[in-house]
Amino acid sequence: MKMTIGNYLIYALKKYNVKHIFGVPGDYNLSFLDQIEDSEDIQWIGNCNELNAAYAADGYGRINGMGVVVTTFGPGELSAINGIAGSFAEKVPVVKIVGRPSFNLIENKKNVHHTLGNQNFEIFYDMFKNITGAQTILNVRNAQMEIDRVLNICFVEKVPVYIELPSDLANFEIDIIENNNYSSIKSDLASLNSFIKNLSLLLQSSKGQAILADFEINRYKLEKELNFFIESAKIPCTTLSMGKGVINESSPYFIGTYNGILSNKLIKEVTNNTDLLLMIGATFTDSTTAGFSMINKDINLIEIHPYFSKINNKIYNNILLEDVLEEMKKLNFNNSTSISLEIDKLFIPKNIPLTQKYLFKILQHSLKENDILLAEQGTSFFGASEIILPKNSLLVGQPLWGSIGYTLGALLGTQLADTSRRNILLIGDGSLQLTVQEISTILRHKLKPIIMVINNDGYTVEKLIHGPNRNYNSINMWDYKKLPETLNLSKNSYKSLDIRTDKELIDALASYEDDKLLFLELHLNSEDAPDILVKLGQLFKKENNY
Repeated sequence: MKMTIGNYLIYALKKYNVKHIFGVPGDYNLSFLDQIEDSEDIQWIGNCNELNAAYAADGYGRINGMGVVVTTFGPGELSAINGIAGSFAEKVPVVKIVGRPSFNLIENKKNVHHTLGNQNFEIFYDMFKNITGAQTILNVRNAQMEIDRVLNICFVEKVPVYIELPSDLANFEIDIIENNNYSSIKSDLASLNSFIKNLSLLLQSSKGQAILADFEINRYKLEKELNFFIESAKIPCTTLSMGKGVINESSPYFIGTYNGILSNKLIKEVTNNTDLLLMIGATFTDSTTAGFSMINKDINLIEIHPYFSKINNKIYNNILLEDVLEEMKKLNFNNSTSISLEIDKLFIPKNIPLTQKYLFKILQHSLKENDILLAEQGTSFFGASEIILPKNSLLVGQPLWGSIGYTLGALLGTQLADTSRRNILLIGDGSLQLTVQEISTILRHKLKPIIMVINNDGYTVEKLIHGPNRNYNSINMWDYKKLPETLNLSKNSYKSLDIRTDKELIDALASYEDDKLLFLELHLNSEDAPDILVKLGQLFKKENNY
């Protein structure tokens, strides 16, 4: 079978359920964009800039299992590099495709545009080596083999990969050999049995166990397997905020979101009465553990990751997380701590000025099953991390990389990945100003999320750490509610409202119709913040020696 290199790349991406490709056109990628646009199964989503495109591909990859962003050489790819670095930090499978100058230009070492003028055409390739799991420059001899290799690494390892496609090769026809791109990975049974046996021995002398789950469960789409295990083990379970949503939070065993010494009273009680903690797909970071603070420093940590597990200092390699979850269902777990997580009763509005406290109480009772809640790092994320999510809903944020403005671009990706789910974005005014252009793309593609902009006059999270009265933590005031009108000519595609009281917010959310975007400008006091962020700000202040 014959196929052009560009079309084979599209064909291979389809096998990984990719239906949308994000990016910005440039003269080195135009032939490939022709092929994308002519494809019947993949839609081109043009973005306002390359950074936003990378954020969108990241959001898409979190929900869909793989995202793709296409840029041109040099300026285009470097504009996107921050977004790809975030995907690498948080293990999101994203394919970065770059239109490369033609073979003739490179071989003759021409000082062409989009280069540094030093005839080094591999310098950007080298930059991406540190933030991608695999890289390749396609040619007529390696095209199929290399496309299959890097896409498989992206899918299996959940890391971004980097592909350079020369501008003169997208339409070059090659012979294609049909094969199965997916690696067949199985657990090493001897290693798996050894892990289960040694865990069983620990359980015999353990007084109580608990579960701490995190984001790796989401990346490998193992939510069902994890929750089946929880129902079998019948022991307390919690998540780090980075993995919030991987556990069914309506489970009688869920005790809230873990946040080190800033965790709720129930988590502290359970942790102090537990001597063995199953860390399932979990990674500790400072922003998800209150500066790495431990409630119980004597607790025995059992690490269970996608391809290995660990007991004390012994690593059990080549065992799949899903197999470990299945085998652990055969073991006997116990925890005598009484589990009773208190959830706020139905919020009754008082028609008073909106506060951070009331905002998240209202959100708690407004979320529905299957919702995707995106929360920008800062007041939005840390407030949202305390919400008890409905069944099958998910919190999307970026607590490790923490790139300001990430969630607006990510919203485009998460909504396109599954248009049947309601997407709700909570973003601060400072963050919005970095990536605001993507509201235009959201409206252009007739998407209908709920966007809530917290207008609290500046960088609140930074103010809590240092310089609350400094000019560098201030921003220019915008009339945010007019942004949809400014960025889109069709007034029938959105509803924009100004929100100043708790009742106005409840009424606005109740008025949401799934036929148009709902844009809400929330006015809050600049000194107001969720309690947990105020405390965390003090910890970060100490950590940074301010």
